[in-house]
Amino acid sequence: MIQQLGALPAGNADAHAALRAAMTGEALHHAWLFTGPQGVGKASFARIAAMRMLAEAANPGTLPTGFDVPEDNRTRALINAGSHPDYRELTRLPKDADKPEQDLARSITIAQVRALQPMFATTPSMSPRRVVLIDSVDDLERPGASNALLKNLEEPPAGTIFILISHSPGRLLPTIRSRCRRLRFDPLDDAMMAQVLRAQLPEASGDEIDALVRAGDGSPGRALGYAGLDMAALDRAMAAIAGDGDRANAQRSKLSKALALKAAQPRYEAFLDRVPSFIAEASADRTGDALKTALDAYDAARALAISARALSLDQQATAYEMAGLVAKLAAR
Repeated sequence: MIQQLGALPAGNADAHAALRAAMTGEALHHAWLFTGPQGVGKASFARIAAMRMLAEAANPGTLPTGFDVPEDNRTRALINAGSHPDYRELTRLPKDADKPEQDLARSITIAQVRALQPMFATTPSMSPRRVVLIDSVDDLERPGASNALLKNLEEPPAGTIFILISHSPGRLLPTIRSRCRRLRFDPLDDAMMAQVLRAQLPEASGDEIDALVRAGDGSPGRALGYAGLDMAALDRAMAAIAGDGDRANAQRSKLSKALALKAAQPRYEAFLDRVPSFIAEASADRTGDALKTALDAYDAARALAISARALSLDQQATAYEMAGLVAKLAAR
């Protein structure tokens, strides 16, 4: 599914400028690897850059500066309609084509990569250039899809630019990494995060924006995924438990019961994500035994979050155990 294109994502101006400089040079490298944490704008920027690459090739010397493409430009219209003949996106497909809103397949399949070959056998239709975007290349089915892509990177079709999105470049074949120019995208600072979140969530309270900034950890995409889950209240509950250790277990019992409700599933998932980072934040000023206790609690929380999802552990029991790890922060 092709996404409608908007403004440049906030932050990472250096990465944007580096690609723009490369695009204005004599020869644009045929393969780019956009790396960095998930949710910091890599894919959004990649789609905007791909549109600009194609528009420039079709309308040389007529576009405004930067990455802008006018609303009435034909390239923009075709990409937004999902019908540009020289643009392809590979993403994980829905498991059931009749229910695209449900679960996605685990991988980008070898069949999807091979389906590019008929396009590569012809020249681009609207200009000397075509663009293939893969979001994300981490999801390529192994070994078949990865090897099929590698062959195209080793022998790039004329005029073709590949843009590969990766959240975990260490998982990729070294031979894929070596054939790409790498563009690094960093987490946003707290001020930029707050700016993005206020623009996207104008009705959110200041406390909720602050909580989302902490939960997002530099990733606007991650933070927005927690919107509406009252992360501020979760942080307050954890702060209370960490403050006195919840010796009577009353606070953790109340929290775990609330997170066990069927309707609370998204909030429970957010809680699993948030506890390790909450513990890490609370560990920043500790030393000696207090630091060791906090680090042990952090490791245990990360392991429990992984097990809870992989093994479908009981929500209430898991939330109670997680809250117990937060309670260990009371020991200083």
